[in-house]
Amino acid sequence: MEDFPDDAPRFASSIAAGESWSDAAKDCLAGLDLVPGANLGFIYVTDHLADQLSSIVTLFRGVTGVDQWVGTVGLGVCGTGEEIFDEPAVAALVGAFPEGSFRLIPPLTDGTGPLAELGTWLALHPPLLGLVHADPRNAKVPTLLEGLAERTGAFLVGAVTASRRDFAQLAGRVGENAVSGVLFAQEVEVATALSQGCTPIGPVRTVTEAEGNVLVQLDGRPALEVFKEDIGPALSKDLRQVGGTVFAALPIPGSDTGDYLVRNLLAIDPAKGWIAIGEELEDGDGVMFCRRDRATATADLDRMLAGLKKRLRGRVPKAGIYVSCVARGPSLFGEDSQELKAIESALGHFPLAGLFAGGEISNTRLYGYTGVLTLFL
Repeated sequence: MEDFPDDAPRFASSIAAGESWSDAAKDCLAGLDLVPGANLGFIYVTDHLADQLSSIVTLFRGVTGVDQWVGTVGLGVCGTGEEIFDEPAVAALVGAFPEGSFRLIPPLTDGTGPLAELGTWLALHPPLLGLVHADPRNAKVPTLLEGLAERTGAFLVGAVTASRRDFAQLAGRVGENAVSGVLFAQEVEVATALSQGCTPIGPVRTVTEAEGNVLVQLDGRPALEVFKEDIGPALSKDLRQVGGTVFAALPIPGSDTGDYLVRNLLAIDPAKGWIAIGEELEDGDGVMFCRRDRATATADLDRMLAGLKKRLRGRVPKAGIYVSCVARGPSLFGEDSQELKAIESALGHFPLAGLFAGGEISNTRLYGYTGVLTLFL
């Protein structure tokens, strides 16, 4: 076996677009450096190539010699300082991980039974992190994530597949309608953080009357009256302005970081004073309102990156996986890959791959409008 120097690169990434799946895949491979001992790869494709994911990974296996791959489909893909949207594109990351330090998560469609095949490995290598991909068409995704976290003890991050075509997922083989991915043991040093992209614009309110996903009263007052008070007179005088700018935020009980889940405003009934949001609530639940625009998203991304930089203590990450919401990217941060360039500017130049997803996963929870960055250190 050939010996490689200790300072040999342990990760490499590449991103490329092309007119066909083969053009995009071959150009991506051409930019992917040799990594001595590489044994795991991540691959993300835009939905233009969703039906060709199996062919793409077969090509990558043959050229790189890396047998184990995980990945899925997004409306866009990203690499180091670069984003590609709405055209055939492939982003890939390969790495050399310590032997026995990871295991692929078999597709979970109805429960965690398939994890039984990992029983011996889980007993010997308590996982620290799971990077997962979930099919949004499977209504059991939230319970599958909870079951996976409970069964393995892993902190889960990842992406909800986003596609206008096939919802392909890759975990050794290509499938769909599941939760799948990879578990990393504790010897793989990682750091992960989440950027909300929103800023609260009012206090946490208590739901005092709700009908399913319709807020009738907040703090004992008509919901719309409270809503107008929180968003201010400028937006209140024309409620058509709030679409895509103001959202509902659900504080996470017990969070010591003030974390919250963002949900869409679905409808406003001025006559009844009711507000419909994208989540069912019960009396006693907390809810607040938040604003999302380029300035607030940039500020929160900068906050997340500053926190990670402090944790890195001067080190440049060896590699990273970035999952961002499809509503972010150029539509929120502007053209010319500003979101990914911000990561590179703050943390340095390192191999990275990722996608723009239909939902983001962090600490087992399903988020929207967020960015989740996971670093290998």
